[in-house]
Amino acid sequence: DFRGCPRALERVLQAAPEVFNHNTETVPRLYRRVRGACSDYRTTLQLLREAKQIRPQTKIKSGLMLGLGESRQELLDVLADLLDAGCDFLTLGQYLQPDVQRYLPVARYLPPEEFAELDRAARAMGFEQVASGPFVRSSYHARQMVDH
Repeated sequence: DFRGCPRALERVLQAAPEVFNHNTETVPRLYRRVRGACSDYRTTLQLLREAKQIRPQTKIKSGLMLGLGESRQELLDVLADLLDAGCDFLTLGQYLQPDVQRYLPVARYLPPEEFAELDRAARAMGFEQVASGPFVRSSYHARQMVDH
């Protein structure tokens, strides 16, 4: 999140990217546990909002990992926050624990049908493009999202 340095964000956006991505990763209740003590949910939203304000023609994208213990309502609240911050594109993928010693365990594996339903819900809320599935990662089909 550029550690709150607006000049760093401006510098990246001066390069005129088609898409600016900053992953939200999870819901506010789990944010510090997932992202670390220096991370802040509101700072992430503010970064996305500023990116859209600085360069409105750039598509703003964020992604979340699911299965960390978030509730459906918490997830829907985050999606509303992301839309409010100017987010255009969204990725939703299953969290997989990369290392049992240093990372949180998987709280739940979501079935593909639930990812499909979340895709429909996110599109109905107003996201232009959504990639939602167990194997979706942040850059999943990024080119297709832009070209669509």
